[in-house]
Amino acid sequence: MKTILIIILLSTVTLARTRKQLIQEKPVATTIKDSSLKNQLSNALNLAQSGQYQSAAQALFNLVRRPELVNERPQIKYILGKMLQEMKYSQVAAYQYVDVIRSGNQRYLKKAIEELSLVADSLGDDTLLNYAVSKVDVNDFPENNKDMIYFRIGEIKLKNKDFEDAVNSFGKVSFGSSYNNQALFNKAMAYLEMNKTEPALATFKQLIEHRSNGSITDTNKIAAQMGMARAYYQKQDWDTAIEMYAQIPRDHFMWHDALFEQSWAMLRGARFRSALSNFQSLHSAYYDDFYIPESLLLRAIVYLYICKYDEMEKVLTLFEKTYEPVKAKISNFLNNNSEAISYYNELEKKLFDKKLDGNSGSLKIPYLVLKNIGEEGDVRRSLNYLKKIQDEKTSIESSGSYRASGLGQYSVRVLNTRIKNTKVLIGDLVKIHLQNMKEDLLDLFEQSSFIRYEMINGKKELLRKKIGGRDLPSPIDNQLDREFYIENGFEFYPFKGEYWLDEIGNYHYLGKQSCE
Repeated sequence: MKTILIIILLSTVTLARTRKQLIQEKPVATTIKDSSLKNQLSNALNLAQSGQYQSAAQALFNLVRRPELVNERPQIKYILGKMLQEMKYSQVAAYQYVDVIRSGNQRYLKKAIEELSLVADSLGDDTLLNYAVSKVDVNDFPENNKDMIYFRIGEIKLKNKDFEDAVNSFGKVSFGSSYNNQALFNKAMAYLEMNKTEPALATFKQLIEHRSNGSITDTNKIAAQMGMARAYYQKQDWDTAIEMYAQIPRDHFMWHDALFEQSWAMLRGARFRSALSNFQSLHSAYYDDFYIPESLLLRAIVYLYICKYDEMEKVLTLFEKTYEPVKAKISNFLNNNSEAISYYNELEKKLFDKKLDGNSGSLKIPYLVLKNIGEEGDVRRSLNYLKKIQDEKTSIESSGSYRASGLGQYSVRVLNTRIKNTKVLIGDLVKIHLQNMKEDLLDLFEQSSFIRYEMINGKKELLRKKIGGRDLPSPIDNQLDREFYIENGFEFYPFKGEYWLDEIGNYHYLGKQSCE
């Protein structure tokens, strides 16, 4: 209640508007014959108009199931939803608006769609949001909320691979809107999906300009820089792509991805020594719990290009030693677990048991796999939504009299169902990502076999040249003692000691190619 009072003080204009709307929503008295019911409903509306949200909500909840009020039910549910919103019980409020929409009552249909859209957007509830957006007519939406609808419609179009419509919808989000940055980024991504790199680059630049006052680690700006690097890579402009990747600051979480993608650009641009320098950081002990099988194969390919067959074999061996158990555990879990909740429970162990940091012994799915899946956008978004509804349930359970009321018990039941269904949804997402990982690993192991085949051919060719008496130049590091590096994970740069965060990103490969 204290929070509500603060809101009243801080949001006088908003609440004044809300109360005015509620006053306008008085029931048609002639439809209610029972004078007692008429008085109860009138009292409930008076409580709502006076800002006594909890009392009003409980009174409306007691009335909503009365058969005598069937004609007034959409109105009662709509106002009940508004009361619950004011009390910050957004998920429970959303269900009232869904019922109003399903009733088809023309007087409250548009209002309920609008409120449901706003509530679902604030919760990040994709299911309800898609339901609301599928029914909305943008022209009926208030001007100050149209940006959200254009943005969400764009997201749906992008997800359905309707890229042209996605660009159009994101383009309608106005400058200054809280959705503008993400809309610009998504718009550029839609252009890239259509292989239109020039408008994509222009849109990324526009986003960077908008964020020009942000810090060097501003995520929106860095995401746009990464987008530009990927666009130049898509254009096969390797040098510019490498420069763009180099602009990502090392203390940002996107830096590791940038370093890996930059290594691909360096390989394509025949800058092998630079690529190998990157691998010293990518495969350092600091990133031991990162899922990066492709990076090891890329490193082996670079060694193949410069005829470093000994190092190449060690990297391929490391790939097999690291990811063969990962592949086996993923397959085993998929074969023995069909229920989505099993997948959620495994992810939850990794998320909430801090003791697992650095110790994945109790996990059936490898830690680095769960870490990677937990950072996927769809999983992260669903986890955020789950936390919001769990917080809402905690708030209700600590609310005293409200928790003990019929409405409180109903609210907890609604939230328990929603929490259970969301965990199942997250479990399904984890399962899909695991299946994709399994397929990717099968493909990567097949590629590893091809790379090993090329390595054997290279060795044979090298031996053939030696037998033929050709004088091959010696690499500058051929006298280097490798035993230390073999014992410590097949790292070959001349550094003895621990890995320090400040050193990561500064390693330089000292060897030289030896194919001549």
